Amino acid sequence: MKRLILALAVCGLADGVMAEESLTPPADAKLLFELGADGIQVYACEAKDQGFAWVFQEPAANLFDAEGRQIGTHSKGPSWTLSDSSSATAELIAKQAAAQKGAVPWLLLKVKTHDGAGRLANAAYIRRIDTKGGAEPASGCDAAHKGEAARIRYSATYQFFGQ
Repeated sequence: MKRLILALAVCGLADGVMAEESLTPPADAKLLFELGADGIQVYACEAKDQGFAWVFQEPAANLFDAEGRQIGTHSKGPSWTLSDSSSATAELIAKQAAAQKGAVPWLLLKVKTHDGAGRLANAAYIRRIDTKGGAEPASGCDAAHKGEAARIRYSATYQFFGQ
């Protein structure tokens, strides 16, 4: 694997491979399914450290299967809810800079709660990869804009792992 990463690095393709490798779920967790996400990341302009900064508030995204059908949503919690009435919430356990500039980080999350008997019932880990967009704005947050929200478009792939 190290030789493959070295070869990809020479070609300029290693960033995504290394990020995904560092976010690997435990060996006994297998990929159950993956969904595409399209939505926004919401930030609020807040006072912080004697200044102002954009602070992450919540995601709001639609989830799509491989055929492009919307089958769920992703929202604050973070939580995922599918049309089969299953849902899950999770907590962050690992984070890696995105392969693309201006994109939200790639994440590995551990599922904390389940509801319903659908596809999410067996999920133990969720990995966010292939992110595009969604990073907080680089400017525009100051005393005059305190309390304002920024809604930044993003897309990602969410992979669900379980036993």
